[in-house]
Amino acid sequence: MTEYSIVFSAAGAYIRGFDHEAVMSPYAEDGPWPGVLDSVPDVFRHLVEESGFCDEEGMPVVTVCLWREAHDERWRLGEIEYADGENDRDGAGHLFGLLVDPSPEAFQRFAEEYYEVPVDLDAVRHVYGLRPLTSAVVAALNADVSLEDLADDLAAARYPSGVG
Repeated sequence: MTEYSIVFSAAGAYIRGFDHEAVMSPYAEDGPWPGVLDSVPDVFRHLVEESGFCDEEGMPVVTVCLWREAHDERWRLGEIEYADGENDRDGAGHLFGLLVDPSPEAFQRFAEEYYEVPVDLDAVRHVYGLRPLTSAVVAALNADVSLEDLADDLAAARYPSGVG
């Protein structure tokens, strides 16, 4: 399981991520990796214990955490002694790859890895271009779903389509 959350507030922004395969998993260490949460400022401290960011026993489910208070000039993170031998020890590269490379090609790579199926790059480019969805584009992305099946979701997202 991988997940991340980004909380925006008047105080700034707080990002927490979890990659279950990361060396720094709290389940490998019986708690968050030393330093990951130790320096979280008081203004964001309540988010460390937020039930949506913890497991059923109240342990923070986190491998990476960073924050930026409204007055900060840069992002901050705790003083962490990283594990040796791994490139993506906390899973941040895997978790946030689409945020730093929001291209159709990056999404195609992500989707193919995540869903373990080929993903049509032209269809992804069509969606990224916010062009109206067609039955052909939907079928190229998922043959088990029709354009009509997506009508409510498309309307809620205000995505252009020929479906009413």
